[in-house]
Amino acid sequence: MRFSAFVSVLRSVGPVVIGISLGFTLSLLSVNWTDEACYLDGKEGEGVTVGQDGLLKGARKPNSISTGNDVESDEDFEPRIVPYKQVQQSAPKKVFRAKYISTELGTRERLFVGVLTSKNTLNTLGVAVNRTISHHLDSVIFFTGMRNRKVPHGMFVVSHGDERLIWNMYQNIKHILDHYINEFDWFYFVQDDAYTEADRIKTLVDHLSMDRELYMGKPEEFIGGEMEGKYCYGGYGYILSRTLLLRLQPYLENCRNDILSARPDEWLGRCIIDYTHTNCVNEFQGLQYHHYELGKNSDPSKEESEQFKKALTVHPVADPEQMYRLHRYFTEIELQKTYDEIAKLQAEIKNVSVVAFDGNRSSQWPVGINPPFEPKSRFEVLKWEYFTEEEIYSCIDGSPKCELQGIDRMDVADVIDVALLELNKKYKPVLHLKKQQLINGYRRFDPVRGMEYTLDLQLEVVNQKGHSRSITKRVHLVRPLSRTEIIPMPYVTEATRIHIIIPLTLQDRSSVDHFLGVYASNAFETSENAILTFLFIYDPVEAQQVNQNDIFASVKAQINTYERKYPAVKIPWISVKTETPSQIKFMDIISKKHPVDSLFFLANIKTNVNSEFLNRCRMNSINNWQVFFPVHFQDFNPDVAYHNQPHPATVDLVKDAGHFDRRSFEEACFYNSDYMATRTRMVADVQENEEILDTLDIFDMFLNYSALHVFRAVEPALHQPYSYQACNPRLSEDIYHRCVQSNLEGLGSRSQLAMLLFEQEQGNST
Repeated sequence: MRFSAFVSVLRSVGPVVIGISLGFTLSLLSVNWTDEACYLDGKEGEGVTVGQDGLLKGARKPNSISTGNDVESDEDFEPRIVPYKQVQQSAPKKVFRAKYISTELGTRERLFVGVLTSKNTLNTLGVAVNRTISHHLDSVIFFTGMRNRKVPHGMFVVSHGDERLIWNMYQNIKHILDHYINEFDWFYFVQDDAYTEADRIKTLVDHLSMDRELYMGKPEEFIGGEMEGKYCYGGYGYILSRTLLLRLQPYLENCRNDILSARPDEWLGRCIIDYTHTNCVNEFQGLQYHHYELGKNSDPSKEESEQFKKALTVHPVADPEQMYRLHRYFTEIELQKTYDEIAKLQAEIKNVSVVAFDGNRSSQWPVGINPPFEPKSRFEVLKWEYFTEEEIYSCIDGSPKCELQGIDRMDVADVIDVALLELNKKYKPVLHLKKQQLINGYRRFDPVRGMEYTLDLQLEVVNQKGHSRSITKRVHLVRPLSRTEIIPMPYVTEATRIHIIIPLTLQDRSSVDHFLGVYASNAFETSENAILTFLFIYDPVEAQQVNQNDIFASVKAQINTYERKYPAVKIPWISVKTETPSQIKFMDIISKKHPVDSLFFLANIKTNVNSEFLNRCRMNSINNWQVFFPVHFQDFNPDVAYHNQPHPATVDLVKDAGHFDRRSFEEACFYNSDYMATRTRMVADVQENEEILDTLDIFDMFLNYSALHVFRAVEPALHQPYSYQACNPRLSEDIYHRCVQSNLEGLGSRSQLAMLLFEQEQGNST
C-alpha cells in the first residue's frame, strides 16, 4: 500500500522535478566562465580606462550597441561658456487682412442687378423700378448716360456723361469688371421700361451652376440674318455669368473698336459670340427664362395667359402706374402661393402629430406657431388685459380703467373684424354671422409667439332660410410675431462735438454750483469734446435792472472761476428776455449763433451729465434721419422714499429709489440743420397763430412738423436728483399738465405714498 502511494506521488511530481533539473543544466551550459575585458570596435583596451575600484569608466552595458562616438573624454563633460550672438531680426512682414470676412474667404453674393435708364426716365420709370425691386434684391444700380442734378432718394446712380448707347453699354460692362466682378456670381441687366419679378430672378440664379459661361434671356436673330448665333433682346433683360464676363474682359476693347451696331444689346451679343462663342439661350439645366410681351394699354388684372403668370419679366411698361399695377398683381400671386404652402404645411403637421407620442396634443394651436411661454415661477406669469370696445382695464399711468383710443382701439377693431371673417369662412354658406357686440375681451403679449386674444362675441346668426337668432361665441386669435428685420442706419461717429445748452432761470441759481462741480469732473478734467453754453433767461423787469442788480452775477462769477481753473475751457453764455420761457424761442436764438452741422444737447441744470450719455447722444442723433429724446431717471422725494431712515449718500437705479420720468421732455439731442428744416415747416402755422410757439415744445415740433425718426428711450446714464419744478401757467395746457403730473409722480412710489397715508390715518385715529 505504501509503495503504491509512493508511486502515485512520484508520477505526479516527477515531470516537474525533471523539468526544473533540465532548466538549471541548460542555463549553466550557456554561461561564459572566463573574465574578459570589454572590447570596443574589435580593439582591445582602446579608449577604456580602469578606475580605482576596478570598474571600467565609460563602459557599456552588455546589451548596448557600440558606436565610434560612444567613448568620450572627461573634457566633454566640463562646462563651457558659449558666447552670445545677437540674432538680427528682420523687419516684420505686414500681414494684410481684408476688411470683410467674405473677401478673405473668397465668398461672393449671388446676384447683381443693373438697370439701364436715361435722363428722361430716371425720375419716372427709374423710380418705379427701384420701388418694386430694391427691397427684394441686395444690389441694384442704375446706369445712365446723363443725369439730372438731383438724384432721387434711395437710388444709386452711375452716370457715364455721354448719351451714346453703344458707348454707355461698353462703360457699363467695364464698370462691372472694375468694381463688382469679384463680388457677385451673376449679373442681370434690364431696361427701366420692363417689370422684373425680383424673387423669381433670385430663385432662377440660385439654381444655376456658377462656373458655366451662360448668356441667358430672350434669343433674337441679328438684324439682316447674316451673322450666325442669337443675342439676348434687352427689353426682357438678360443674365450674364461671372465666368463669361471674365473670359470677355481681354477682348472688350476690341469689341468697342471693331463692332458696329445700332442697338446696345445687339452689340453686346455680337461681342460675346465673336470672342466667347456663347449664344443666348432661354433654357439651361432644365430652367426656363420666362418673359411676356405686354400689349398697349393692357390691364394686368385681366391677363389670363399662363405665360404671363409665369413671367420673370414683362415688357414694355408704358408708365409708373402700370409698373405698380404689375407689381401688385405678381405680389398677390406670390402671396397666395405662400398661403397655399402654409396651409399645406399645417395639414402635414396635423397628420404627423397623430402618430406622435402625445397625439394631437403635440400639435400646438395655431399650427406652425411657437407654443405658449411657460413661466418657471409666479413672477414670470403673463398677465391678461381686459377690454371692451370702448374701455381698457389696464392703463399706462396705473389707473384701473381708461378710454380705449389710438392704436389700441384700431387693434381691437381689427381683431373683431378678423374673427368675424374667419367665422363666416368656416360656416358659409350654411350660416351667416353678424356682430352685435363684444361682451368680453382679453389680450396678453407672449414674447414667444405674439399677441394673444380671447373674445366673447354676441352674434346674430342667419341661416339659408332667413331665420336668425342671437348666440354667444368665444374665439381665440393670435397675432404672431413676424420675422425680425435689420434696418440699415446711416453711419455715425463718437467724435462729434456736442454743444450742451443749459437754460437758467432765477429759481435755478442754487443748482449751478453742484452742476458745474459734476460737469467739471466728467468733462473738463477728461477733455470731453463738448462745449457748455448757459442761457440766462430774464423776465422784462429783471432785464431792466441788469446793470444795477444782475440776478445772474454770482453764476457769471462761478463761470469765471472755472475758466481760470481750466485755462483751455471757455464757457459762453447768452442772455435773453422773455415773459414766457419757450424752448422753441430759445432755440431760435441759439440756432442762429451756431453752424448748421452743430449737434445740440438741450439739458436741465439739475441733470448730471457724463461721458457715457454724451456718447449715446452722438450715436442716437443722426443728421437728416433721427432725433433723440432721452428719459432721465428722477430720484423720489427722499423724505418719502426714506421715511424715518437716513438718506443714502448715493442713489441706485432701483424702483424704490426713483423712476424714469416719462412726463419730462426737457432733454433732447438733435442737429442744428434738422432743427432749422423743421422750424421752416412751421412758418405758415406761426403766421396764422403766433401763440403756437408757446404751446409747443421741441418734442412736439419734431413730432408734428418733421419726417425724422423721433427716438424716445429710457437713459440710465442721465440722472437727476429730486427737485420740485415750478410749472409756468403761461405755457400750453398740455405742457403745464405734464409738469404738474411729473411733480406728483416724482414724490414716491405708490406703496411708499400708501404707507405714509396709512401711518397718517393711524396717527389721526389715536
